[in-house]
Amino acid sequence: MGKKMFVLIVFLMSVSLMGIIAVQVYWINNALESKKAQFKNDVQKSLGSVSEKINDKEEAQFEKQIEGIIENKGYADNAQIKNYLFQQIDTTTKQKFTFGATILEENFKLPTEFLDNDSIIFTRVTGKKDFFHSRLIKGVDNPFSTTDQQRFSFTKRLTSIEKVQFSEFFRDVNSKKPIYQRISNRELSDVIKEELEKKNIYLDFKYGVYSADGLATKLKSGYYTINKKDSEKYPLFFNTKGEVDYELYVTFPTKNEHILSGLSDILILSLFFIFIIIVAFSSSLYQLIRQKKISEIKTDFINNMTHEFKTPIATINLALDSIKNPKIINDNEKVLRYVQMIRDENKRMHSQVENVLRISRLEKNQLDISKEAIDMHDIIEDSIMHTSLLIDDRKGTVETHFKAIISEIQGNEFHLTNVIVNILENAIKYTVGAPKIDVYTESANKFFILKVKDEGIGMGKAVQKNVFNKFYREQKGNIHDVKGHGLGLAYVKEIVEKHHGTVFVESEKGKGSIFTLKLPLI
Repeated sequence: MGKKMFVLIVFLMSVSLMGIIAVQVYWINNALESKKAQFKNDVQKSLGSVSEKINDKEEAQFEKQIEGIIENKGYADNAQIKNYLFQQIDTTTKQKFTFGATILEENFKLPTEFLDNDSIIFTRVTGKKDFFHSRLIKGVDNPFSTTDQQRFSFTKRLTSIEKVQFSEFFRDVNSKKPIYQRISNRELSDVIKEELEKKNIYLDFKYGVYSADGLATKLKSGYYTINKKDSEKYPLFFNTKGEVDYELYVTFPTKNEHILSGLSDILILSLFFIFIIIVAFSSSLYQLIRQKKISEIKTDFINNMTHEFKTPIATINLALDSIKNPKIINDNEKVLRYVQMIRDENKRMHSQVENVLRISRLEKNQLDISKEAIDMHDIIEDSIMHTSLLIDDRKGTVETHFKAIISEIQGNEFHLTNVIVNILENAIKYTVGAPKIDVYTESANKFFILKVKDEGIGMGKAVQKNVFNKFYREQKGNIHDVKGHGLGLAYVKEIVEKHHGTVFVESEKGKGSIFTLKLPLI
């Protein structure tokens, strides 16, 4: 996969993920706003019912008071009768319509003590309606004219007119009373609770009644104060001019929890699926980057392996061509030298192939690792002996510092020897000039600890994280300046882990490295 294509795929995946998350967040926000609007609407309707209920009850009480006074008084102070007559004649159909109305207005002067030394005139209105219809009937067979007549009368109280008076008297009288005399805290609280429950709102609430100019009244919940952003308000009483006289404010301390509770299931599911999408995307992106990196590493490995095989193959071919030469074939000494060269190069190729197969068998758990009690100090000394020629060739030194009191572990002698040889070879290969290596041992907390310190070129943090990965080699100019396939330390890690141990490296550029092995003691 090309770099541009890889970047494009990652970009498209990122845009898709952000788009999905944005849509989910937008939907959740809309759902919350809708729920808030519904809650506000339900509260407003409830408060409207509260205001209407309180006003109706107060007006009914006032009406009952006035009615009682009028009935006790008996006769009106004065009265007047008004008559109205309407008539319509249809000459074509010989019909006449007559409508008459009689209105009796009885005026009652209400006692001044009832209205705090103010007096009002209440008018009781009674109406009578008369309906008269006549039709002239005359035909060919009927020489005499006859008249068809119909008459209806209705008498009743005109309560609608009286209602208008009640409303005016009610507002005029009650506007002069303090609000706490018109309704009690308990009554107001009970009515609010009752109307909210009709809308399925079972929440604790705080309320307060304030005058039109913002002054607090005695009607409130404890020490409630106005918070206009969080409160719902509704007009409670109106004055004689029809203007708002008092306003009721209601706050719900647990409003947000109530709104969220209605969406909690859907909200949790949405967040859960968003989380799954993010995890799946991150995992896919990680695997994509990892596979790309592995592909690049494997490509480098194949190139490196090809280079490693090219040299011995070329050497073998040259040796074989030389042996075929008639001048050399009879020279036993030269033939033996070329044969030895072929054997060495063949052994070198075999060693490279064996390294690859060994790692493959380790991954598939096909490598047989039999364990027995072994002394790690003996293994270390044996490993140093295996690398002594390389160290002497580079004029280097290896110093041992054995401080471990207990050095016996349950392990495989062959593989652990290879592990230490690999680490020592790395210390030799990655040192400029004469290598100086120190080997330390100690035993602590049921573990045997081995440290191999060198004064080589060292490595950066990024390299330390990947140094135990298969095929990994630090990229720096010509990758073949130090021979290898990036398999040695991968093999070290696999073998140590098979022995239930751990291996890690501490290093700094230009100051060398320290490889540490921890293996469980017997």
